[in-house]
Amino acid sequence: MGNTATLRNGVSLEDLNALVTRVKANPSLAKFQFRSRSKWINRAHSHSTFDTLYGAGMDHKRATPLFLEADEPAALLGTDLAPNAGEAALHALSSCMSVTYAYSAAMMGIDITSLSFELETDTDLRGFMELDESIRPGLSQIRVKVNLECNGTPKQIQELHAQVLRTSPIYDTLRNPVDIKVSTG
Repeated sequence: MGNTATLRNGVSLEDLNALVTRVKANPSLAKFQFRSRSKWINRAHSHSTFDTLYGAGMDHKRATPLFLEADEPAALLGTDLAPNAGEAALHALSSCMSVTYAYSAAMMGIDITSLSFELETDTDLRGFMELDESIRPGLSQIRVKVNLECNGTPKQIQELHAQVLRTSPIYDTLRNPVDIKVSTG
């Protein structure tokens, strides 16, 4: 990627601008499809594999597959070997917001010196257990505290926060209904 003279927040500005230019010239390059295969192991423990994706007009195979584990804490009858799905959702949100902050700040000329997130979410098991049909089984609220240190002016920081909330894909996914198709095989 770019040399150190062109890096901002670890992002090559030349590469980022080149990607934006290519997508503007050929919008089909913007289409991505992320894929995973997941397998139940035992009890509440499962394992997901991520080794292929489609993007920038072609299929990509990772040189080394990536893996994520999921489980439940002992309080939810799991073996506590990995984060549960609610915790994984928090990770997905914070990791996506992190990328969006870094790339957006780089494009705005802002240098980030520190960026961290504190997240929490709520759920009520009575929805999952179908004990009260007025309670949904999913997460009821996600609270995110953004801790950002950077060289931006207060106005730039406000614009950066607004841009992240407008453009973060997982933030958008969690805020808006997503069509999910489930088939059995």
